[in-house]
Amino acid sequence: MHPLRAYLHRFVPALTDADWQPLAEGLRPCHLTRGEHFVQAGERRPELALLLSGSCRLYFPRPDGEERTTYFFFENHLLADYSGCLTGQPSQLSIQALTDTELVVFDYALLRRLYDERPVYERFGRLMAEYHLLGTDARLVEHLLLSPEERYRALLASGKTKILERIPQHLVANYLGVTPVSLSRIRGRVARTRGQ
Repeated sequence: MHPLRAYLHRFVPALTDADWQPLAEGLRPCHLTRGEHFVQAGERRPELALLLSGSCRLYFPRPDGEERTTYFFFENHLLADYSGCLTGQPSQLSIQALTDTELVVFDYALLRRLYDERPVYERFGRLMAEYHLLGTDARLVEHLLLSPEERYRALLASGKTKILERIPQHLVANYLGVTPVSLSRIRGRVARTRGQ
């Protein structure tokens, strides 16, 4: 089964061959080398992509030149500038490959057409939006209510082991909203309390 079809099945198991075919015809491979962007702030890219291999980060560049990493993508993650797809406006975010990355890409316009033509896609779109809304809310709550050490402990407890195993520590620190030095101190404190 195609990896994108398997991804869709997580949300809509009733997807038939006839439902899958028009989306399959619109798929294109995409390769990003390490450091290359899928989309950068200020650009328009009304496409979605399923990450097949590699890893990417989603970040917001700030006016002061700093960057704030808010999400990491690994295999079988769907990625896009979804707000830009919906509004047609330039992206406020950037998605960058952290390693050489393989994607399969399709136009948002195709998905919108399938929403109208095939109810299974409209259901997929709703369930996917709900899934991502829950994830965004969880990240917002973490940053508003938890201390940096509590955010780190929550990451450890979350089962998101790929972040800790595959992402450079300076980007993990950025994701948690701390400096690399602060993260090192937090890791030391947490390791000591776990060892007791």
